[in-house]
Amino acid sequence: MAEDYAAKMSRKTDAELRDYVDNRYQYREEAVLAALDELARRGTPEPRAAALAEELRISQQDTNRREAAARELVVEQEQTRRIARGQVDPELAEATGPALYSPGTITIFSVLFSMLAGGLLLVLNLRTLRRTGPALLVVAFMIAYMVGGGYLLFWLKQLYGDQYNWLGSFFNLPAVLLYNLFFWPRYIGPQPYRSRSWLGPLLVCGLIMLAFYYFALRFKGAMPVM
Repeated sequence: MAEDYAAKMSRKTDAELRDYVDNRYQYREEAVLAALDELARRGTPEPRAAALAEELRISQQDTNRREAAARELVVEQEQTRRIARGQVDPELAEATGPALYSPGTITIFSVLFSMLAGGLLLVLNLRTLRRTGPALLVVAFMIAYMVGGGYLLFWLKQLYGDQYNWLGSFFNLPAVLLYNLFFWPRYIGPQPYRSRSWLGPLLVCGLIMLAFYYFALRFKGAMPVM
């Protein structure tokens, strides 16, 4: 039940009400707003009451959003624990879980298109779960993998020639294994989820591939014949 701040402030002295206003960052916004209203009711309003009230209402909205997100996270964690203990029907839990791209979808996109495509789907999953830190970690891994892996393939080709070109076919494999065996278990875990549709990402990746091949052919056709 929400606390009745108006009744609470009516029992405070003027000095205590001023303390709420002067040290407002130490108290909940609702309490400070109630203190401002009580001071106005007593005929000793705060000179900056209107500006302070607007500032506090904006801050209150941010606080409410953070608290709502924290409550949702607690509910999800508790549901995950209940599923692990067998206290909830897995089919019912799956129907109410967050919509995520499955490990299978991430694997297929990594193989068909690139480890970047699969990694971006994993990042979208983490954003859905409001796990910004792990999402940034996956992005950093993708950048490091592309730079390091590309340099390794270039070095092998410079050293041994075209006989190691076949390694390019397995370029995405280590990344896929890390997505499924490290990032997913560590940052998503066994929580129930609803499978998210892959049609949208498939359309985007298909259009990107078509554009890539189109410009590659245009560039090749524009090159002078030696």
